[in-house]
Amino acid sequence: MEHTDLQRRLDTLWRMESPRLVARLTRMLVDLDSAEELAQDALLAALEHWPQQGIPDNPAAWLMATAQRRAIDRLRQRRVHAQRHTQMWDEQQDQIMAADVHDPTDDIGDDLLRLVFVACHPLLPADARVALTLRLLCGLTTHEIARAYLQPEPTIAQRIVRAKRLLADRQVPFEVPRRNELPQRLQSVLDVVYLVFNEGYAASAGEDWMRPALCEEALRLGRVLKGLIPNAVPVLGLLALMELQASRLHARTASDGTAVLLLDQDRSRWDWLQIERGQAALEKALALGGDEDPYVLQAAIANCHASARQAEQTDWVRIAALYARLCEVMPSPVVELNRTVAVARAHGAQVAWLLLEALQQDERLHNYAPLEAVRGDLLARLGRHDEARAAFEQAAELSGNAQERAVLRARAASV
Repeated sequence: MEHTDLQRRLDTLWRMESPRLVARLTRMLVDLDSAEELAQDALLAALEHWPQQGIPDNPAAWLMATAQRRAIDRLRQRRVHAQRHTQMWDEQQDQIMAADVHDPTDDIGDDLLRLVFVACHPLLPADARVALTLRLLCGLTTHEIARAYLQPEPTIAQRIVRAKRLLADRQVPFEVPRRNELPQRLQSVLDVVYLVFNEGYAASAGEDWMRPALCEEALRLGRVLKGLIPNAVPVLGLLALMELQASRLHARTASDGTAVLLLDQDRSRWDWLQIERGQAALEKALALGGDEDPYVLQAAIANCHASARQAEQTDWVRIAALYARLCEVMPSPVVELNRTVAVARAHGAQVAWLLLEALQQDERLHNYAPLEAVRGDLLARLGRHDEARAAFEQAAELSGNAQERAVLRARAASV
């Protein structure tokens, strides 16, 4: 196999498996830095051995076994250097040899979700909890996190470093929070799951329009959370939102892999059973009084799209009203931008343009590709075609995703 082909496959495998590696190694070593280091060591070992030996039948299992062996070696070193770690070694050895034995103190029962809760420790500021968890446990790059937060990359990098240092300096134990301790960490965990889903639904960089494996992982975590806390409105709202959005995944690409935008999708390819699951979760959240919850409001918006069997049946007036309410309960320039799109559909481009003019002054949206894309769309609707074409071209230049760039350049050419 060519080196470039191997590197590409390893990059894909790393994105998919690094969260599980870090989660398992942190559970073994009780040390985030060591876990990340040994996960990287396993990747380097693959780069060293696979070109000669070939890719194993189960590459993910190979990486996990290699990482665990190195973790065992690290624990042996600790045992040699400090006899006081003997008991810890015995406990960890038992955990490795019988990983499926139920821990009565573990109310979570899922390696990845367990580590998400651990990293979302109340000691850390909320933004640091989410950034740290996304970076270490969810496989997102600093660039992807910065894009999600509309923050400079150095700011996110410093936030992650400080969070890890704070946990180490305070010697925070990596214990599993008990069920009654989960609510105080829940919001940060939900934020993490939501951002992971978004990165899977619309990849911020790379050649692919989507990263479905991330969507599936986020959905799995959401379902586990619902099992843990079945009547929590935010959990139900987020799960409803993800189910409804994920129902469109198969329709978001054409047979040749090119992107298909929402209004152009073949809705017969939507997963209507998944839509029903999302609607059931949404109904339960509303019955519990969650109509003001941000995730429930977003799920209600997604349900407006899911309820329209044809694009022209979409209730844009209701969507615009829901976005207006969402802007009140969760102020954000990105939410305002989405509201602008809905207002354009519901009330016309001229009304939406007034909203966009205010957003263009927000420094957080400087060099933000979706802003330029919306600007291009409104300019085209207003008949200002030369300006629209320039806006679409600018949006394409700002995008880090190849498929998104192709869509934007096609729109520029069509104006």
